[in-house]
Amino acid sequence: MPPKRANESNGEAEPEKKLNKTSSDKSSFEFKTKSKEDKECNLKISTWNVAGLRAWIKKDGLDFLQHEKPDVICLQEIKCSKAKLPAEIKALSDYKHQYYFPAEKEGYAGVALISKVEPIKVDNGFGIDEAKEHDAEGRVITAEFDKFFVVTTYVPNAGRKLVTLPKRMEWDPLLRNHIKELDAKKPVILCGDLNVAHKEIDLANPKTNKKSAGFTVEERSGFDDMLNEGFVDTFRHFYPDLEKKYSFWTYMMNARSKNVGWRLDYFITSKRLVDQICDNQIRDQVFGSDHCPSTLFLAL
Repeated sequence: MPPKRANESNGEAEPEKKLNKTSSDKSSFEFKTKSKEDKECNLKISTWNVAGLRAWIKKDGLDFLQHEKPDVICLQEIKCSKAKLPAEIKALSDYKHQYYFPAEKEGYAGVALISKVEPIKVDNGFGIDEAKEHDAEGRVITAEFDKFFVVTTYVPNAGRKLVTLPKRMEWDPLLRNHIKELDAKKPVILCGDLNVAHKEIDLANPKTNKKSAGFTVEERSGFDDMLNEGFVDTFRHFYPDLEKKYSFWTYMMNARSKNVGWRLDYFITSKRLVDQICDNQIRDQVFGSDHCPSTLFLAL
């Protein structure tokens, strides 16, 4: 039973109201993971929609790096131009290789990839005429490493009343074709805020959100199309039936404290890479944004 408090007006006890937490108690949970197949995990990649890089740093977001210690971390919705990057993140001694692709519009969208190891090559955007509008919003970074590509993305939202759903429908084949072309060269790890809850298990209230951005038939079908090209949703690979595991909660109505959320943040990988994946953990007890981070563990 929840704790009760006295009602000042009539003296009766009433349930304690749940409130969203704003800070992480990182000492209360374990950041390590053990492979289900007893593989020795030697590479960690994290992803996090930070909902504003500068605000995230003020909320102690950088502490996550000290605890999780990912080899690569991908950030979405940085909302920050290169000229305004906080000194704290530029000064990270273990993460000297930093790549930013902000939107042309200040304070909007943008992605980043920060790595301990220098990639072979890094490209911003899709780099094709059909994607100029999306590239102007800073939505994709592709980093080539020795054994794989890492693609981090912040997928366009279909918007209130689905006003930007047509724009989203232009996006899906662009991303799908991009990772297919990369996959022909070496395995792909796609991560980020994909702005879709794939199945009913991936959000708290599927019945009332059938026509909401992130859960339309069109967006979910686009996700299916991507997986059908030879890719795997790693979290569902390991946890096909795990319920109430989300990565986003609106700030309204104390949704996070009640765990009324959506799983919008993913690691999607080439099928042939799955045997080298140890686990995918959603760090839903880490705060600092309306999204939480997720980490992929690999044995390469």
